[in-house]
Amino acid sequence: MLLLSKLVIFAVIFQKALTFQPEFAEPIVNISVAIGRDATFTCHVKHLGGYRVGWVKADTKAIQAIHDHVITHNPRVTVSHLDVNTWNLHIKAVTEEDRGGFMCQINTDPMKSQIGYLDVVIPPDFVQEETSSDIIVPEGGSVRLVCRARGYPTPTVNWRREDGNEIILKDPSGAKTPVTSFRGEVLKLTKIARNEMGSYLCIASNSVPPSVSKRISLNIHFHPVIHVPNQLVGAPLGTDVQIECHVEASPRSINYWIKDSGKQREMIVSSTKYAVHEYSKSLYEMKMTVIVKKFEKEDIGSYRCIAKNSLGEVDSSIRLYEIPGPTRKVLPPKNTGSDVNEIAKNNKNQLNTGKESHSSPPKNYYSSVDEDDNYGSNEDEDIDGIIDSTNRNNVPIQIHATRKPIHISKVSNGIDSYENNGIMDSRAHQHHWHYVLHCIAFLSSIILSHYSHLIT
Repeated sequence: MLLLSKLVIFAVIFQKALTFQPEFAEPIVNISVAIGRDATFTCHVKHLGGYRVGWVKADTKAIQAIHDHVITHNPRVTVSHLDVNTWNLHIKAVTEEDRGGFMCQINTDPMKSQIGYLDVVIPPDFVQEETSSDIIVPEGGSVRLVCRARGYPTPTVNWRREDGNEIILKDPSGAKTPVTSFRGEVLKLTKIARNEMGSYLCIASNSVPPSVSKRISLNIHFHPVIHVPNQLVGAPLGTDVQIECHVEASPRSINYWIKDSGKQREMIVSSTKYAVHEYSKSLYEMKMTVIVKKFEKEDIGSYRCIAKNSLGEVDSSIRLYEIPGPTRKVLPPKNTGSDVNEIAKNNKNQLNTGKESHSSPPKNYYSSVDEDDNYGSNEDEDIDGIIDSTNRNNVPIQIHATRKPIHISKVSNGIDSYENNGIMDSRAHQHHWHYVLHCIAFLSSIILSHYSHLIT
């Protein structure tokens, strides 16, 4: 009976001991932190009683701390606890060597433990000694652009052009594949053309901010080329004329203008006569212009634009010539006398009886601008004006037309040649002779009226 009682007491004590064994309240949370930052593991236990909590580096079995005492010689490691149930392990300024598992242990028999993992991530960076710098390649050659990146996790590298244009990939057969971006540390460009010149960006990222990029300038060298939109340029005298050349060259060319004047060559620079300008269109394209101010006959001739760089020189010629303008003037001849009585047409059916002195226009230089202004029209049946009765000493009578002079291209055999946009207008001759006959009839009637009494 006594033995039975002792067994019951022992069972109760053993049951109580089992009931208050320490255990973990929750698992340790895994941590991912960027290199150089701080990390903290927390171990939650209950019913700890007289047991102790320790921290061990799982892969090296190095003891970090026991209860509230730090064992490791690493000065970046510390411990703390809020109460008997919450125990913390602190790691300051984590490094890549800290990456791995950290074990929280309770010194029971058998030992109880759980592990939390520390992932030390590293933002991307470039290996400078293995990454390309700015490159120069001749047109038609091949180039290999390299961006070697490091980080944890391993970064991915993407290429794109800074100007937003497409990257041209070519296979061994020469087939082209334009892409907006290319993934990989090495970008190969073959049979390269001048329009592929520019800056290429390689961008490395691994979901750990910040991403990094590198700018690599690709320069393609080639002989200068000149394109001339108009090799013949015509303009009226007195106007401003612009001529232009488009240059492609790499490296950038020295551009200038030359005017060929017979055996002489005159370099053109900005002055009161010329305005010289250059405009950049792209990395290798330039537009060069010259404005010839108040175009004169002396400006007619050949103008050469010249482009020169280290790979060669090229030039192209532009011919500047005169075309008839809208407002060419015909200068009147000198006065022929002061005793001439002139008939001036001021307006229809209005007489002007005063004596006026005018400079005479050139003989036969009459013209009409439109159809309703032609000589010989109905509105010109009557000539307004009078003849001074004192003029009877065989003084020539000069009749002045009030029409505007037209553009006269040349005078041949005493008969004026009229030009209308470069085409001879025969109607002007008809109006001219009609007007002459009209004047003869008018003069005959005046003579008959003055000498009719002699005839009778």
